[in-house]
Amino acid sequence: MKIVLTNDDGIDAPGIQTLNACVRDWGHIYIVAPANPQSGIAHRVTTRAPIPVAEIRQEVYRVAGTPADCSRISLKEIVPDADWVISGINPGANLGSDVYNSGTVAAAREAAILGCRAIAISQYIARDREIKWDETGRHAKAVLNMLLKKDLPPLHFWNVNLPQAPDNGKQLSYQFCRLDTHPHKYDFRKNGDEYIYHGSIHERPRDPGTDVAICFDKGKIAITRIAVGST
Repeated sequence: MKIVLTNDDGIDAPGIQTLNACVRDWGHIYIVAPANPQSGIAHRVTTRAPIPVAEIRQEVYRVAGTPADCSRISLKEIVPDADWVISGINPGANLGSDVYNSGTVAAAREAAILGCRAIAISQYIARDREIKWDETGRHAKAVLNMLLKKDLPPLHFWNVNLPQAPDNGKQLSYQFCRLDTHPHKYDFRKNGDEYIYHGSIHERPRDPGTDVAICFDKGKIAITRIAVGST
């Protein structure tokens, strides 16, 4: 099995290193990731400028482009016969409407568009908490192992969000669910002739049974199957 790993936080980010540790024994691993952080860049692609790519180690490629560029270059040039593209692990949740802003999710979506099975995986960070990457990796490995064996229709991808891991070390359970459609609660604070975004992910509205509620309120891994072009 050939697996491409990418992200939107840059090739040196701890999330992609944790992801590599999760999957490295499952097949032939290629890392094709942005040279620099690209968080929040959504599904931007580069079409009017060259995209420098450097193989910095064997089958590890640094791309001066976006997450979606990484998926495109991976599947068109570097690993055209890849079985999976996995994007992450993002430090911060990508739930509900976040999937339209997220570079992490865009990399998986672009892979699905190109006919490759794909997963985006993110780690929610609760208020006043930090990511324990060893715990994130333990829970991610279990859910990824399950999803890699599960049927996935063409033009679909998995979006996975890990809740804050419990301090008791128990294995997290998971639940398949749909995206929440509520927008964030936010406003802008005016400062001279600038507007500054002000909002909090933690208090975002949610409906029971949706990905936000499953991750935030139930403390379960939220797994959503997203169709390309779905609303």
